[in-house]
Amino acid sequence: MATHREFRLRTRPPRGLPTPEHLDLVHTPVPVPAAGEILVRNRWFAVSAALRTLIGGGLEGSPFPSVEPGEPLFGAAVGAVVSTASDGGPRPGELVSHWQGWREYACVPADSCTPLDDALPDPVAHLSQGWTAYAALTRGARVGAGDTVLVTGGAGAVGTMAGQIARLLGAGRVIGTTGSPAKAERLVAEFGYDAALLRGADVPFATRLARAAPGGIDVLLDTIGGEQLSAALGAARPGARAVLVGALSGQLDPEGTGATARVELDSYSLILNRISLRGFSPLDHPETEGEWRSRFGDWLRSGAITFPHVRVAGMERAAEALSEVMAGRHLGSVVVELS
Repeated sequence: MATHREFRLRTRPPRGLPTPEHLDLVHTPVPVPAAGEILVRNRWFAVSAALRTLIGGGLEGSPFPSVEPGEPLFGAAVGAVVSTASDGGPRPGELVSHWQGWREYACVPADSCTPLDDALPDPVAHLSQGWTAYAALTRGARVGAGDTVLVTGGAGAVGTMAGQIARLLGAGRVIGTTGSPAKAERLVAEFGYDAALLRGADVPFATRLARAAPGGIDVLLDTIGGEQLSAALGAARPGARAVLVGALSGQLDPEGTGATARVELDSYSLILNRISLRGFSPLDHPETEGEWRSRFGDWLRSGAITFPHVRVAGMERAAEALSEVMAGRHLGSVVVELS
């Protein structure tokens, strides 16, 4: 019987962030598609810090279930159809995107995967988190010409796309945050940022933000939460729009579970300055997915935008890659490439 490899959760970490020792790479029979399913051989899958919350027990109201011990991990993937038990949908040889990564083969309901056309010049770019940034900036915050935009977590999978997108949408000044001087240099040199602020420096973050944006900010795209969110709202101009798409300060807290991200806010400032603050998901605006893919493809081909990512070769390196993502080692997205 043919077998393949998949990663499963061995055990939840009793304390701190998950490490490779908490995962198992197991051999298991290649699945057989049931009626309405297709068998996909994965070629690439994304490694996301969001897995920390799912491994830790999940979060009520999340669109994704928790990963229980003994269950396979999952995440965004791109692969080629091998066979199908569906009357319609993708055919053998076609590339599709789906959510059953962290394994070499997957049986996926035909109606829950997305056939990939040639809109993007590189299939791996379908694993970009640019759709989140694009939808948040065009629908959530509605960036306008001349706006000063702050992106927390500017060196992450969302942030490296958000700086470039904000610039293409006409922002007048784009500021990012990161924890690495080397990443800060690259944000300014390569990814559309005018300034990059380091967290954890001797000068309080709010002071450094005031220096970088002396007139305040019009738009906040927040992936971090915590101190950075509080400082950003304190620097917001009247009528500023803040969209929250992540909460890495809690998600990657080694003392927490990844399911809470607390922040202290000044309600008076929000009220008096008419500041809007909203949690945001691109799933609330499904019409933006095709719009983003079209614009992303055009921008990639023209050189107006890049997809910052690191490719990790081989299934056996995926667990280590997850630890590296949670430690903030890489810039942009991290993708495991299967042979």
